[in-house]
Amino acid sequence: MDLNQILLQEFTREAKSTRRMLERVPDEKLDWQPHAKSFSLGKLAAHVAEIPSMFISNVLQTEETDFVKQKFKPFHASTTQELVDFHDQVVAQVTEALTQASAEEFGKTWTLRHGENVIMAMPKAAVIRSVAMNHLIHHRGQLSVYLRLLDVPVPGMYGPTADEAFAG
Repeated sequence: MDLNQILLQEFTREAKSTRRMLERVPDEKLDWQPHAKSFSLGKLAAHVAEIPSMFISNVLQTEETDFVKQKFKPFHASTTQELVDFHDQVVAQVTEALTQASAEEFGKTWTLRHGENVIMAMPKAAVIRSVAMNHLIHHRGQLSVYLRLLDVPVPGMYGPTADEAFAG
């Protein structure tokens, strides 16, 4: 199986789990923070929704991102439905990018920089695995803790949670 198909299968599975998590974010709690130094629920959920676009689609379509030249404007949602709709758009975009990516493209180096300061430079496949997928899973885990603290039932990601039993 080609690398793009392997990554696409993994991404598709994780995207379904991410969507279930985003669907649970309560509109009335988007400004809630568990701590003064923490992201708000809305900002964290928006970041979870945008990570694949930033670190899969963008990586496959460019050679670098320079925060000095390209000012980053984070996604902001006012409602849960906006979060889910944006996530669905990102999933379609990433699915297309992964489907069309060649083995050669995955081996090319992608660079993240801030002007002359190189933050990272690594093969695109490594960026997708370590920065996109692991980053997404990390922040989705944070999101699950936020939901638990708000007493919102947490959906299962890799099996049932205390809030859900195995479907039978």
